[in-house]
This record gives sequence, structure tokens and C-alpha cells, in this order.
Amino acid sequence: MKYDPQVTTILYATDLGDETRPVFRYAIDMAKHYKAEIIMLHVVEPISETAWAVISTYVDHTVTEEIERKNMKEVQEKMKIRLEKFYEEECDSDEKSVISIREVMVVAGKPSEEILRVAEEEKADMIVMGKSIKKVRGLRVMGSNARRVSRLAKIPVLVIPIH
Repeated sequence: MKYDPQVTTILYATDLGDETRPVFRYAIDMAKHYKAEIIMLHVVEPISETAWAVISTYVDHTVTEEIERKNMKEVQEKMKIRLEKFYEEECDSDEKSVISIREVMVVAGKPSEEILRVAEEEKADMIVMGKSIKKVRGLRVMGSNARRVSRLAKIPVLVIPIH
């Protein structure tokens, strides 16, 4: 008996790095194969408590919250612009018509935790993300976020190397 997984929602987690286009291509190919929707997610790491303590001595808390909201909105707009540029440069009209981007999300927090949280909340069936390669003592090691997400996720995780 053949097992055919049901994938209707794919969470594409991006760090918005310069080398992420091939990772997004995999997300699109998986979405086309399964006729699934894509949720694009970028996680902004919060400012440390020490930095907030320093900032709060000079700026009112409501001002810093407004700055943070504005920055999150700017990142979300940047993601939408990059998506349109990707469509223009890499997709013909037939392919663009079958790609379904359900949402472009920007959240603040620890990347691995937020990726897992959003995947669960949005009922994603698969996570697609890139992995940075670092050299530690001469060995090539997967980045900590990809390692943690792939270890803790309750759904399949497709991890694409970023060179």
C-alpha cells in the first residue's frame, strides 16, 4: 500500500539572506507538487534585555514599541517586494498562477521557537528552511536553528543547504 502524505500548508522560514532563493524555489516546488499553500515567515530576534535597559534610559517605552512595530512592518514589506521580484525573474505566468502564498509573516522571538510555534498554530504540514553551514574545528556543522527545528518538529522538515 502506497503512502501519500497530505500536505496542504507549507511553512517557508527565511532569514532573508542573499542565498535564500534556492530554498524558496524548493518551497515552491513542494507547494506545486502537493497543491499546497505557502506561509512565508521571517523571525526577528528581539533586542537583548541589556540593550533595552540602555535604550529605556533615553527613550520612552511607547516610542521603542512604535519603532519595533514600524521595523516589523518594513521587514514584511521587504519580503513582499522580494516575492514580486522572484516572480518577475524566475516564474512564467503559468507557474505564478499556481503558486499560492497564504500569508507573509514577520514575528519577533527566538527563531527556532517561533518557527515551531507558527508551524503548529497555522497547522503547517511541512517546514522548508535553509541551513547555514559553519566550520567548527574543521568540520562542517549545520546551523543551530535548522538543527533545533528538525529535531523538535512534529512535521517533516526539508532543510536546504545554503552555500
